[in-house]
Amino acid sequence: MIPTPLTWLYVPGDRPHIVSKALASGADVVIIDLEDAVAPDRKEYARTATAERLRDPQPVPVHVRVNALDGPLAAADLHAVAALPGVRGLRLPKVTSAAQITRIAEAVTPPVGAAPPLYALLETALGVEHAYPIAAAHPALRGIALGEADLRADLGIRADAGLDWSRSRVIVAARAAGLIPPPQSVHPDTRDLNGLASSCAHGRALGFLGRAAIHPRQLPIIERAYLPTEQELEEAETVIKAASVEQGAQALPDGRFIDAAVVAAAHRTRSLARRR
Repeated sequence: MIPTPLTWLYVPGDRPHIVSKALASGADVVIIDLEDAVAPDRKEYARTATAERLRDPQPVPVHVRVNALDGPLAAADLHAVAALPGVRGLRLPKVTSAAQITRIAEAVTPPVGAAPPLYALLETALGVEHAYPIAAAHPALRGIALGEADLRADLGIRADAGLDWSRSRVIVAARAAGLIPPPQSVHPDTRDLNGLASSCAHGRALGFLGRAAIHPRQLPIIERAYLPTEQELEEAETVIKAASVEQGAQALPDGRFIDAAVVAAAHRTRSLARRR
């Protein structure tokens, strides 16, 4: 069984040697970026180099973030990489409507088979407002996430806590649409590992699962923050054991009340713990 991704590492598409290092970094998913990480005069090279790399399956899942959907480059990006054996997902930036998801899904669906998995990045106020319609737009859409740098600029927000409403909005939309919990957006200061750990703890409390990264040194901090603690695992095992003996809602010896939802959460905790 493929483990639930907790770490998603972005890497510039115009630097093949960095892509090679990313694939050996231990990240659960490597995201080759054709958008923000690539200078305008390097876009064509990045696309060509990425297509060459992904002609064959890769040792870890690889997603490709294409250029802005309303710009002139996205169609060429999708044409070059969507059907390649090494592509396990397409990340769509600055999504603002469900219609965009439907259009892309139809455009990349082969004559025989299904569209590759799509992931929508919500990076504007309009995207956040349409979070649920986007999340429920098409079966090919497997996840949504915030792009917080662009969203922060769009909203004119300076304090990090000012994004919490948008974060919760996207987490609820993903759940309502039956998608996996979103990963957190990147922590831009790659040297601030204490700040990254604190931010991950806050994100986990909000309901995120895992986080995008821009440097391999961030990966173990993210994974550690999102894996269950020994105490959380022990509590989950207690709940699962109790539920296996009696059916329906019940109280544990310490007085805690458990029902089907609590049991399901305990199984998720156990599943995450097995990544260790």
